[in-house]
Amino acid sequence: MKMITRTIAASALAASLGPAQASDQEVVEALYSKVLSGTASPDLPARLAAVLSPDWQSLGDYSGTVKTRDQFLDQLQRIGAVAPGMRWKIEEILQVGNRYVVRGRATATPVGSFMGVAPTGRSFDIMAIDIHTVENNRIVRSYHVEDWHGAIQQLQAK
Repeated sequence: MKMITRTIAASALAASLGPAQASDQEVVEALYSKVLSGTASPDLPARLAAVLSPDWQSLGDYSGTVKTRDQFLDQLQRIGAVAPGMRWKIEEILQVGNRYVVRGRATATPVGSFMGVAPTGRSFDIMAIDIHTVENNRIVRSYHVEDWHGAIQQLQAK
């Protein structure tokens, strides 16, 4: 039943992205506007399924560790609980073939412990650089670097 609900919700999200099929760039944009900026949304699993392929891979360093779509969903739901107002804004997109480089900006005011920092009412505003590969109208791989150290410094500022 859960899979049917996800499929229906993913179809509804895909329909909301535009005509019969969203462009690859619209899929990338939806990752930021509907997924990363919607971590507290009850339909987050469907939103995620509408933009990331089932075998999506996330690479954030050279450790060899690859994050799966399910692991990412779990992470986003935890973030949604402690920073429900987190917003991601695309500042710039560059496209080369089916690859999209995104310079983004993330802002939030955590209401719970965030990366080991107790909530103080302070906010953070950080930059992220992502490279997404899109195939069959879904993101299949993402390389990313975010300034989480900067976020911690901003949250701890006196």
